[in-house]
Amino acid sequence: MDLVTVEVLQKLLLATAEEMGITLIRAAYSPNIKERRDASCAVFDAHGHVVAQAAHIPMHLSSMVDLPRVLVEAYPRRSWRPGDMFVANDPYTSAGSHLNDIAIVAPVFADGEVIGFVANTAHHADVGGRVPGSESGDSTSIFQDGLRLPVARLVARGRLEDGLLRTILLNSRTPHERTGDLRAQIAANRAGSDRLREICARHGPDVLQHGMTEILDATERRLRDGIARLPDGRYEAEGFCDDDGREPRPVRIRVAVSIAGDRVTLDFAGTDAQVPGAKNVPPVSLLATVYYALKAVIDPDIPANGGYYRAIEVLAPPGTVLNPRPPAAVAARFTTCQTVADVVLSAFAQAVPARAVAHCHGGTLAIYSGTDPRRDEFFVDYEVYAGGSGARATKDGIDGVANHTTNTANLPVEALEAEFPILVERYGFVPDSGGTGRFRGGLSVVREVRGLHGDLVVGGWGCNQREPPRGLDGGGPGEPGAFEIVGVDGVVRETARSTVPGLTLRAGESLRVRTSGGGGRGDPLDRDPTLVLRDVSLGKVSPAHAAAAYGVVVGAGGVDREATGRLRAERRATKER
Repeated sequence: MDLVTVEVLQKLLLATAEEMGITLIRAAYSPNIKERRDASCAVFDAHGHVVAQAAHIPMHLSSMVDLPRVLVEAYPRRSWRPGDMFVANDPYTSAGSHLNDIAIVAPVFADGEVIGFVANTAHHADVGGRVPGSESGDSTSIFQDGLRLPVARLVARGRLEDGLLRTILLNSRTPHERTGDLRAQIAANRAGSDRLREICARHGPDVLQHGMTEILDATERRLRDGIARLPDGRYEAEGFCDDDGREPRPVRIRVAVSIAGDRVTLDFAGTDAQVPGAKNVPPVSLLATVYYALKAVIDPDIPANGGYYRAIEVLAPPGTVLNPRPPAAVAARFTTCQTVADVVLSAFAQAVPARAVAHCHGGTLAIYSGTDPRRDEFFVDYEVYAGGSGARATKDGIDGVANHTTNTANLPVEALEAEFPILVERYGFVPDSGGTGRFRGGLSVVREVRGLHGDLVVGGWGCNQREPPRGLDGGGPGEPGAFEIVGVDGVVRETARSTVPGLTLRAGESLRVRTSGGGGRGDPLDRDPTLVLRDVSLGKVSPAHAAAAYGVVVGAGGVDREATGRLRAERRATKER
């Protein structure tokens, strides 16, 4: 096919996925989807290969890739009808990511033939299980994580299967949210189906199918060309998660990246065995993390489709934390995936240093729940807090950003307080929290929250509270995070561990959540004093920290060049000794 037609089809298919995402986000009911945008949409060819995925959540890069395959296994093609849609979420039977991510897939028909599929996945704030929010790091079985959905027909010929819908709603603590969000997902698939049929009618089914094949082949060629430009070799790295969900012991993640010609293999042999808690990673989540990291290093603009996956081999021994055997719990797999991303990027830093970053804040989850007296309804507020990104080869890390596989948006204070009986008393950056280096790590954030009516129950977990983000090339680690319970008197009365299974905040108490800063890069004594002065003037670095960490003396008149020179000379001499 001519390249112009292929390019036109690629843009049309990507626009279809993006329109699906806009429809889903604007029609959703829960703040987790309509504000934080924790959802993704994709278009598939008639064979079930992803041909276009909107750029929403990197964690979802592979969470829908196997949906058409498992659909065929559960329901033969001859049983599908126009208007049908199927729901799934289970990692062990439906190729899901974790139970909160409910996916809906729809075959698309034109003139009685399947011309492709559209699908979306959205994170539902509560799908049952032992704790509000369904995401407890200390669960020991997938049966504690919530409602498991095999591939099942949710919409038959355009009509909602009321029995299945009521079953899903009955298993959620917030059924009103689930109703709105599921209907938004259905609406998104209908919008995608309409656009795919319009593309088929305009260009013809043969051109559409051949064009989809060309799109996949072109992406594969582009990726292989990018891999071939990397130096061949074997590059190894390792890192650690804070805990296993149950006990405060580090969990090792180890990878060996082998680059040979136009292929790359990532072997996770040496990674710790699956853990008793819920921080195990199902295969699709591991693949999504790897795909994200390679996309960032090799070619950030490469399309996220099935052709991209062909040149990448991922090996994870069964029974490890990255390939658990059922019924291992996986609700909190996200925290482990963030460590995987850091470790993979550390391995690539040995091959292409300019394209990798120092370790980043992995993410901090807080799930607040209770009863809203304004509506006399139970509520679940699901929030993931940003932190510092690692320093880059030529730039500082980014302050207060959702790193790696999340990419979710900030939940605005105004939206939070309008939806839930919660008050945000403090929200801002934490000075001096970025790892030191020639290029500084990004700053962490602090958010202090208390309930307005009675007690709040808090669950969740935090990354990098025991294992702070590491620096590169002599850079320092980021400042670790913490969960702190602040009493009515304003004094911190307790620091919770990094996995919080169920913490009760009494009336008047608040939870202070500090995330971690990003790792620094390079020798801190090589940092430009002008950059240190800028950080001090912006309140990102204190004058005392400027002197202690960077050897830069900042006074009322700016940088004291003479004193800075002496201090840095003393520090370098001490290092040499």
